[in-house]
Amino acid sequence: MMEGWKRVKIGDLGKIVTGNTPPKKDPTNYGSDYPFIKPTDMDIDRRYVTSWDENYSEKAFKRYKNSYIPPKATGVVTIGTVGEKIFQADRWCFTNQSVNVVIANEDYNENFIYYALKVNLPKVLGANPGTASGRHHVSKSNFCAIKIDVPKSKETQRKIASILSAYDDLIENNLKRIKLLEEQVQQTYEEWFVRFKFPGYEDVALDEESGLPVGWEKVKLDELVKLQQGFALNKKSNHHISEMKTNYPLLKIGDLLKGTVSLWVKETIPKQFLVEKNEIIYSRTGQVGLAFIGRKGVIYNNCFRVTANEKLDSMMLYYFLTSDSIIEKAKSLATGSAQPDLNHGAFKSIEINLPLKEIQNNFSTIAHQNQQLKENLQNQNQRLKEARDILLPRLMSGLVDVDSLEVKALKQTV
Repeated sequence: MMEGWKRVKIGDLGKIVTGNTPPKKDPTNYGSDYPFIKPTDMDIDRRYVTSWDENYSEKAFKRYKNSYIPPKATGVVTIGTVGEKIFQADRWCFTNQSVNVVIANEDYNENFIYYALKVNLPKVLGANPGTASGRHHVSKSNFCAIKIDVPKSKETQRKIASILSAYDDLIENNLKRIKLLEEQVQQTYEEWFVRFKFPGYEDVALDEESGLPVGWEKVKLDELVKLQQGFALNKKSNHHISEMKTNYPLLKIGDLLKGTVSLWVKETIPKQFLVEKNEIIYSRTGQVGLAFIGRKGVIYNNCFRVTANEKLDSMMLYYFLTSDSIIEKAKSLATGSAQPDLNHGAFKSIEINLPLKEIQNNFSTIAHQNQQLKENLQNQNQRLKEARDILLPRLMSGLVDVDSLEVKALKQTV
């Protein structure tokens, strides 16, 4: 062990709080202003949780107030996605029973604890004793007993956290900018193609019969798009599936949502399964209605690849599919309760207000400009993550002497 460091148990870092789930059968437990953060609300490799599905009510708050966690506390998932998900609270909130939260005592820097637990997630996974169901489950006692190495000096802890935070702060700012860019174009879509307030709309009459601007028409997607079923992954066949980077990244819906790649396929893939840049990938099973702009040279599983013909601009199609009303429409057309599925016919039955091509082209120019900005920010984030992930284990093992570094200058360089 490096000089100036010590080995402690996670339980020694501060107060350990396990969350709760108020009984669902009593709806009065939910609906007020107390955030309730669950593992499904957390994104892998993202420090903060920016949106969540449920809130505690005043009644639930009074019952579970002892497990109300403060800002800067760190929550680690110990049931289910063990070894994958962790977050740092940026507000007072509650968590469920799948999360153990560390509230730092006076000897430890709160931000340092987040990174210390992040780099030790493999140890958390290793503390899983195994269950009959096969689901990962690390008990609170096992979690608290995990040993990790930490600097004795709180100032050293602060310096380490400050360096790593510089990367995460930039990543978080970029993610917020990406979201704003996406919302900006979605609002433009709604303004032009739903409320019909496109540039020059004052000079265009509405057709009395259709209710659309003159020259527009309501058309089913069947006349405008081509669907390609996703690559059929069959692990019993000779497909070579690997977690190592080989020929083709195979993205599932979970990967698309996380921005990661979990599987690769090493073989010759039929050309029709390889995605071209800016083609649309659409989730047809499970989480029906999610649309993504694909990148060249990848393949997708359990999805449609949606290609617009010459009558419909692809960027207009993307923002049409990602509008709230169409997402709900797609879900309503899916069949099956346990695993909803949207078939070709149901998808193609959806109707779109098709404007004149000139208006589509004007919208496409705006959308493509924003898409390029988004891609630049995404690429920057990828580089920041790679640099941070190289530094993380070195800083957290004492291999880098932070006491000799000028942290302020280093943060400015980042």
